[in-house]
Amino acid sequence: MTLGFVCGCAGLELTDDEKRFIADTQPWGLILFRRNVDTPEQVSRLTASFRSVVGRFEAPVLMDQEGGRVQRLRPPLWPDYPAASRYEGCGSESDAQAAKLGARLIAHELRNVGVTVDCAPVLDVPVPGSHNVIGDRAFAADPLTVARLGRAFAEGLLLGGVLPVMKHVPGHGRAGVDSHLSLPVVEADRDELDQHDFEPFRQLADLPIAMTAHVVYTALDPDRPATTSARVIDQIIRGVIGFDGLLLSDDLSMEALKGSLGERAEQARLAGCDILLHCNGKLDEARAVAAAARPIEGMVERRVAAAVARLRQPEPIDHPHEQVRLAAMVA
Repeated sequence: MTLGFVCGCAGLELTDDEKRFIADTQPWGLILFRRNVDTPEQVSRLTASFRSVVGRFEAPVLMDQEGGRVQRLRPPLWPDYPAASRYEGCGSESDAQAAKLGARLIAHELRNVGVTVDCAPVLDVPVPGSHNVIGDRAFAADPLTVARLGRAFAEGLLLGGVLPVMKHVPGHGRAGVDSHLSLPVVEADRDELDQHDFEPFRQLADLPIAMTAHVVYTALDPDRPATTSARVIDQIIRGVIGFDGLLLSDDLSMEALKGSLGERAEQARLAGCDILLHCNGKLDEARAVAAAARPIEGMVERRVAAAVARLRQPEPIDHPHEQVRLAAMVA
């Protein structure tokens, strides 16, 4: 039975210990990082190996391929893609077209190596003085522009046969510190959050998958970050924002969260995260996350099925020609 978690792996191929762990625990998916990437052929072997071990040819493989600073497939074997903020500079007549094309090209390359889920678009709206962990990963500093370009990017991924993951709900743009390293605390009032931070997520609430923010919002729950807050997930993400899709935690190994990996995973699951995400490839930690995960059934199974149903066979694309066209658009 498939468990509601996603694991990483340590290197360019699955070790025997990793294969045994994956076969025994049956994670929903695998997530890849730069440490797992060498050549297209190698990545394809790795994704195929994971699916062979779990015995599910449709098992999701995830990657963060946003463009800019955050892309795991990089030159010289893959093109360099613009950061999200570059699309706004194309002008209002072509910015959404460029974002959609950029995502469509990214999807082509992900599908070619067996990756079917892209942890993008970033729908966070930065504010002056916030930490640059989001920075140019954001499409704009205006919620409506973020929503419009985020929608175009998500549509490009879907056209290319890759599922988008909107992040980091309900908003990471105000964070004053990097949640990879410490816990951000946001003190904006509820009205400000509702009008500014929540808006892009509300407009894209029909997307299949979202990822939580490891951020405390004192106006919503002063004691817990969104990832482990039932109040934020129930009242804000599911309620005010209206997202009824598959909810992933952000990486449980990030330093914003406290406690053991098992405790973090249990808290995230009880708060309402459908899928627990563990990224660093450390097998002892992954075992603790797997122990806290539960079988995918009931409401979570329905959300998984609805997300996977959005996958489509991509139409052919003239990749070299469209690369040239994208470069001209964002120049």
